[in-house]
Parts: sequence; structure tokens; C-alpha cells
Amino acid sequence: MTNRQQAYRKGHVAEWIAALALLVKGYRIVARRYRTKLGEIDLIARRGSLIAIVEVKARPTLQEAMDAVGVTAQRRIEAAADLWLARQADYAKLSIRFDLVAVKPWRWPVHVENAFQGVNR
Repeated sequence: MTNRQQAYRKGHVAEWIAALALLVKGYRIVARRYRTKLGEIDLIARRGSLIAIVEVKARPTLQEAMDAVGVTAQRRIEAAADLWLARQADYAKLSIRFDLVAVKPWRWPVHVENAFQGVNR
């Protein structure tokens, strides 16, 4: 297995673990790996009228996970989020938040609410 395949598999497993952690906290996962030409969102979770746009990072520490989401990545995530939101019938009633879930080895995932603010918000 190549390094790229290993990284893909590790990311996929981390997303499943993150989704489980969010389900336990009362969120409903409405989309996984939402892809557009502008960017990709790992998870879109909903609790009531709150939409959490979630970036998942598998890293040894929380700080490394936070550092892994640079400004360019944030812009891509926000652009994809705008497209997803525009397609929702109840768009005007929804509030959006950009979160991060850090999946650390042998630890329960860390959910960071408002990990970053949308660039144009």
C-alpha cells in the first residue's frame, strides 16, 4: 500500500470516528465528504437549526490538527459550505458554524466548536 493510500484510509477512518463522536453529542450527520469544484467538506452535521461544517484531522496533538487547517483550506471549506447552504430549502433559518474534530491516537476525538470563522462572514 502506498503512502497516499494509507493517508486516504487513515482519513476515512478518522471521519467515521469523528461522525460517531458527533452522533453521541446529539448531532445528525447530513453529509459526508461533500465535494464541489470549489472545495470539500469532511462532515456536515446538524443539531436543530445549527449546521456544523466539520473539518476532520487525524493528528497526534490538537495543536497539530488546528495548524493543519490553513487559510487556503478555510476558504475552500467556506466556498463549499456556501454552495451546500444555497441548496437547502430552509437556508434562511439556519445558522452555520465551522468546527474541527481532532482524532488523536487512542483518545476520544476532540470537538472544537468555532475552530475558525468564515473568511467572508
